[in-house]
Amino acid sequence: MLFLVYLSVLCVFGATCSGNSTTPQPITTEDTEQCSTCEFRHQSKLMRLHTIKSQILSILRLEQAPNISRDMIRQLLPKAPPLQELLSQYDLQLDDRKVVATDDGEHATTETIITMATEPQSIVQINGMPRCCLFSLSPKILPNNILKAQLWIHLRATVEATTVFLQISRLKPLSEGNTRAIIRSLKIEVDAETSSWQSIDMNQLLQSWLKQPETNLGIEIRAFDSKGVDLAVTSAESGSDGLKPFIEVKIAETPKRSKRDNGLDCDENSPESRCCRYPLTVDFEDFGWDWIIAPKRYKANYCSGECEYMHLQKYPHTHLVNKANPRGTAGPCCTPTKMSPINMLYFNRKEQIIYGKIPSMVVDVCGCS
Repeated sequence: MLFLVYLSVLCVFGATCSGNSTTPQPITTEDTEQCSTCEFRHQSKLMRLHTIKSQILSILRLEQAPNISRDMIRQLLPKAPPLQELLSQYDLQLDDRKVVATDDGEHATTETIITMATEPQSIVQINGMPRCCLFSLSPKILPNNILKAQLWIHLRATVEATTVFLQISRLKPLSEGNTRAIIRSLKIEVDAETSSWQSIDMNQLLQSWLKQPETNLGIEIRAFDSKGVDLAVTSAESGSDGLKPFIEVKIAETPKRSKRDNGLDCDENSPESRCCRYPLTVDFEDFGWDWIIAPKRYKANYCSGECEYMHLQKYPHTHLVNKANPRGTAGPCCTPTKMSPINMLYFNRKEQIIYGKIPSMVVDVCGCS
């Protein structure tokens, strides 16, 4: 009762759902109901935002958001073609559900994992060399699910056109004597004053690392021009942010069948009191989550409204349970009955870049249950 009186006072001073009236008006039952509905929607919206934050951290198995600043992102984020292609998908888009729908209602999706190079362990180094490259593999990568695995290397520009001899060697422990085992050799023609990204298939080596993780001690990358100058960028030199080597792995996910449903759609000015889906745009920058690279915003939507027993004709079992035990339940709730994922590009706590599907991020349909 006190809550309704408080809302009625708010209505008198213009705190209605529309928020446009400043002249006191006579209080009516309809005004009170509108204010109550407006407050309920606001609480539903806040609860939805809190749920999204908690859900993302839970799905990614994070106790708290990774502490990655914008400056760190500028240094770590590769400026390579595959990542630029991913980022371009988010340009001018709020709803980034990238799925390939088949005729039978199934969704075929893929996930991309980008792992940046780090310094190898000391057991393969001589006088602190080489300083590149060790790649920590994500537990998400399973041998049978790999669609593509590529190593990306950036070559510095040269004054004149030249032939570059690219050599990739597998690192071994010093205790085994020869600490290098050449696994790939390529000859590349490059133009004058043109830097470039080169990609090399790594599927076979990755399969080997996954089957025998203890053998993953890293690789050494060298790219000599005709004068013997190493053009490969393998360290965080001045002006080379985002140019260190990385491995891009595309993995397949199991298709899932979706079913269609219908529900009410409303906007914020709607007088509808029944259970309805309302628009809600989530802005990760408002959360202070710079570690999410893309999307920066997306349409999440939320559910709000009343659920009366007569609205439960689609859910007869729930109706009968509530009717049989009215004191043992708070009644039906307005909740999502269908949700869909979004594709997200983000840093994990190991500073790896993941491009994957985060489930149940978009409310598609609301209903009473």
